[in-house]
Amino acid sequence: MPNSKTIAARQRFFGSEAVDPVSGAVREDQVLVSWFGCASFAVAMGGVVFLLDAWVPRGATSGYVPTGPKEVAALEPAAIFIGHGHFDHAADAGTIARESGAVVHGTAEHCATARKQVRGAVLACQELGSSKSAPGDRYDFELAPGLSVTAVRHLHSARTPRHEGADASAPVRPKPCLCDIRAYPPGLGDAGHLARNLLAPEGGVLLYQFRLGDFVLTWHDSSGPLLDKAPHVLDVLRTLPASDVHIGAVQGYNQFTNGLRDPRSYIEALRPKVFVPNHHDNWLPLITARGEAFRTPLHEEFARMPEGERPEVRMLLDRDDYLAPGRLAFDLAPQR
Repeated sequence: MPNSKTIAARQRFFGSEAVDPVSGAVREDQVLVSWFGCASFAVAMGGVVFLLDAWVPRGATSGYVPTGPKEVAALEPAAIFIGHGHFDHAADAGTIARESGAVVHGTAEHCATARKQVRGAVLACQELGSSKSAPGDRYDFELAPGLSVTAVRHLHSARTPRHEGADASAPVRPKPCLCDIRAYPPGLGDAGHLARNLLAPEGGVLLYQFRLGDFVLTWHDSSGPLLDKAPHVLDVLRTLPASDVHIGAVQGYNQFTNGLRDPRSYIEALRPKVFVPNHHDNWLPLITARGEAFRTPLHEEFARMPEGERPEVRMLLDRDDYLAPGRLAFDLAPQR
């Protein structure tokens, strides 16, 4: 018998029309992506359900994102892909993996962090290098028959000296919005969870590309200063198939000095048809801002690209686009 909680969770994340009400199977002819805060997404690709990052934002607020780890685990994802190990990306990985049986994918340190969260529980984890792996290292494997995955080691966002010249971008310095702390004040349990995970190590940073038939989905939860510190990684990204959909981080430390130059470098290398910004919502209201603050800077940055190379932007805005079925739905080409 199918788990009624799994059917309900999948219908809430992916839409009632996309999930069989009896079996809980998700339609196989689409790629469905559902955002649940920061850089965390639930994905159904060819009917295979998996997670990109594993943290429901809370601690500075409570209830800002309308779900929790138990409901995310009820999706019964086959896998959890960790971009890096900081709390705002992996703080729920161990719990969700334990409750769902999902296989965690990430560096050795990401696996260690997830296991530390659920001491005594046995978690399956596929290690993709470690914190000592070199930027540009590549890992290829299959998640399911026909669903191939490539992971590429890259860099976390970091502040670099102000870049001058024709390629310089204007700084992006949105004002913090404390209004959401007042509207969604943090509960004691959520604040404690944040405090326990606040100092989790980065453990290395991975970008993932997923390919099913001719469809290509690429995701990363940080955009590092590759142009300045590891330009060869951009060469590696250029060897990957062009992305149909690219979900990439835009908020980062270098925005205060060099604007969105770093995210643009990823977009130029990955050549997407559709770009979806992430890691840009008000998940930590003391230092972050709502996604609306990035709309104009992002379009101004894209104006620096040749018109024929600019992707369509699917802007996600908190809180309207959390768990929004159909917001990110893409048809798969019929398989030959």
